[in-house]
Amino acid sequence: MISGESESQGQVGELTAESAGAVLREACEAAGWDSSEAELLRLGSHAVYRLGPAPVIVRIARDPGSLEEMERAVRVARWLESEDFPATRVLAGVQQPTVVGGRVVTFWESVQEREEYATVEELADLLRRLHWLKEPESLGLPYFDPLAKLWKRLRALDGVAEDDRKFLEERAGKLAKEYDRLDFVLPFGLIHGDANIGNVLRHRDGHAVLIDLDDFVLAPREWDLILTAMFYDRFGWHTRSEYEAFVYRYGFDLMNWPGYPVLADLRELMMVVWLGQQVSASRKSADEFRRRMSTLRSDGSRRDWRPF
Repeated sequence: MISGESESQGQVGELTAESAGAVLREACEAAGWDSSEAELLRLGSHAVYRLGPAPVIVRIARDPGSLEEMERAVRVARWLESEDFPATRVLAGVQQPTVVGGRVVTFWESVQEREEYATVEELADLLRRLHWLKEPESLGLPYFDPLAKLWKRLRALDGVAEDDRKFLEERAGKLAKEYDRLDFVLPFGLIHGDANIGNVLRHRDGHAVLIDLDDFVLAPREWDLILTAMFYDRFGWHTRSEYEAFVYRYGFDLMNWPGYPVLADLRELMMVVWLGQQVSASRKSADEFRRRMSTLRSDGSRRDWRPF
C-alpha cells in the first residue's frame, strides 16, 4: 500500500513522535502487523520502532525524499544476505519500501529483544570483511560525495540562527577545498558509509551484525574508519585500548594518515549540521547543537559532546 504519494517534503511536516506514530499505525495495519505494543527506540534520521512481542523493526525515514535511497538499502540488505554477510535482514513477505503519509517505511527482522552493542573489534572485523566484497552493478551504488550531502543538509536548516548558518556554510566551503586536495591511500570501493559502534548490534545468537544500510556507497575506505578514530581521539567515547584493538583487527591506523584532521573536521561538521536539522523538534537536540556550535567557534575540546 502506498499513500500520500503526492505530498511534497514541505507538506509532510516535521517528523515527531506523534507524526511517526500515526505513520506506524497505518503502515503496520497495511502490512498485517499489530502496532499496539510498539516501542519507539530512537528518533533521528529515522523513527525506529520495535513491534512489541513480534521480532520486527519498523523504520520511518525523516527525509520524505528518501525513497530511492531506501530502495537501494533494501537491495543491499538482500545482496548481503545472499553473501551470508552478518547484517540486518529485511522482513520477508512485506512490500519494501512503502510510502505512508508521505514517509518512507521499511520493515526489518529484529536482531534481538533488546539493544546490545557489539565491540569495536567486531566492528573492525566486519568492515575488513565488507571491504573485501565485490558489489554487483545491479545494486546501483552511487559514488560518494560528502560535500553534496553536507550542502543539502545546510540548505535544509530552518530552525537555526542566521549567524550560525553563515558560520557553518563558511566552514563547509573551507573544508570542501581541503577535502579536494586529500590523497587517499586505501582502495576505493564499497563502504557502509556510517560505520561506528552504534551500528553494530549483538544478534540473539551471539554474533555481531551491521545495521543501518542506508548509506552504502562507493568511496575511499578511509570514510568507514573515521568515526571510530574520532570517537576515541576527539570525543573520548572509546578508550585508547579499544581504539588500538580496532586498528589491530582492521590493519590500518587512520590517525597516522596525513589527511586524518581534514576528514575528521568534515565528518564532525556533518554531525553538527545533522543535529541542526532537529533543533525545532527537540529541546535535547537544540541544547546539544548550541554546545557543539560553541565548541566549533572557540575550537575548544569536544570531550563534553554527547552521543546522539
